[in-house]
Amino acid sequence: MHIQENLTIQQKLEILSDAAKYDVACTSSGVDRQGDGKSMGNSVASGICHTFSADGRCISLLKILYTNECIFDCKYCINRSSNDVKRTSFTPEEVCSLTMEFYRRNYIEGLFLSSGILRNPNYTMDLIYQTLYQLRMIHQFNGYIHVKAIPGTDPELVDKIGWLADRMSVNLELPTADGLKMLAPNKNRTNILRPMKQIQNGIYSNRQQLGLKDKQVLLPSKEIAVSNQQTGMVATGLTNQDISSIHKENALRVKRLSAVNMKKGDRVYVPAGQSTQMIIGATPENDFELVSVAEALYRNFNLKRVFYSAFIKVNEDSMLPTIAGGPPLLREHRLYQADWLMRYYGFSSGELLSEKQPNFNVLLDPKCDWALRNLHLFPVEINKADYYTLLRVPGIGVKSVSRIMEARKHARLDFADLKKIGVVLKRAMYFITCSGKTMYAMKFNENFITNQLTSLEDKIILGLEDNTTYQQLSLFDVKNFNMGIKA
Repeated sequence: MHIQENLTIQQKLEILSDAAKYDVACTSSGVDRQGDGKSMGNSVASGICHTFSADGRCISLLKILYTNECIFDCKYCINRSSNDVKRTSFTPEEVCSLTMEFYRRNYIEGLFLSSGILRNPNYTMDLIYQTLYQLRMIHQFNGYIHVKAIPGTDPELVDKIGWLADRMSVNLELPTADGLKMLAPNKNRTNILRPMKQIQNGIYSNRQQLGLKDKQVLLPSKEIAVSNQQTGMVATGLTNQDISSIHKENALRVKRLSAVNMKKGDRVYVPAGQSTQMIIGATPENDFELVSVAEALYRNFNLKRVFYSAFIKVNEDSMLPTIAGGPPLLREHRLYQADWLMRYYGFSSGELLSEKQPNFNVLLDPKCDWALRNLHLFPVEINKADYYTLLRVPGIGVKSVSRIMEARKHARLDFADLKKIGVVLKRAMYFITCSGKTMYAMKFNENFITNQLTSLEDKIILGLEDNTTYQQLSLFDVKNFNMGIKA
């Protein structure tokens, strides 16, 4: 480990911003907070622009590591302790200076701060707490702050940071406990999930005191949820008894700290919620295991977002796989689409995949793939189907369904009306009727529809269709669902 000394703040920035580029959990702020005339800046729910540089980094936040020194030796990480890379660390004052100066110049709209581990988790997180405290209390910075919590940190310290950050995240890293043991031997699943449950309890307790309710995402029916919750808990390596134990352990402390901080002012505990990240392709889990784990995390920890990061081999290690064709970016994209369907379209992981069909068809988006396997539910009559039935039709998104439901009150709709509303007819036309008629005379069977859709998808994959990109779907574009994903 080569630690660089006497570096300028510019040199440190070059090293530590580059070291942060593999962390993808970086999107819109998800919290509205107006300037009060006393502090610097504000935070707007949609205010963090989705602008990415050539290598995929979000450039609207100051996205840095506090340090790239690390005592852990995770096989997949460029900053692992066994790697011979340039090492350096910021000071709290340097991070504050960079954030304030970049903000004044309108280069950024907030701070994304993660870190390697200096000495031990508590020592590192205390430095991060000092940084956030100075930003909020001394510099009066009122902008967005996203902080990564280090597993194994003292719960009291996690709570103190929660009152200063807008969003916190604890990286799950790998989908299963076995994968974590193999590639990240210094980490364990309990240390990762414990602060997740703690943050969840803190958010819930604070919202209760403020009389607020968390926004709920659309979830599957109770019967499906129970079955998939069990599958997900097995996959994450935690039992229901473990979850209950963690919950009880944190509840009293969170309640006490919430009461103390409510007296200090109007700060809200982690107002933008928490997220996590999973690396995809470093270990042999199939897509069904991945979406089952994600579903369990959403249900049991009320996460705002699970991020999927295609594995990039940055280290030569016999424990790491060699993936033909490079990082599995299309697989990552399909997982994001499936994740969207689970959170906002009412699908469960068990509907999208199964043990018999454990992986997504790369030639079809998950919604089309599901529809083709359930043709007995189609075609759907646009002028009669209920909201939730329409929501499951390929080519029809949340915004379009709402428009259809409203327009139906005044007239019977035809295909021309649906096009004006925003329905993607090149997908939807195979699964709907208007007044009992299809858009064209066609064979209603799986082979025909599959051939038509895969021909379309082939063009998309090859980049032959306009405006084709594979990118993360923004959690906070709730009013524009159809822009991030073609339903």
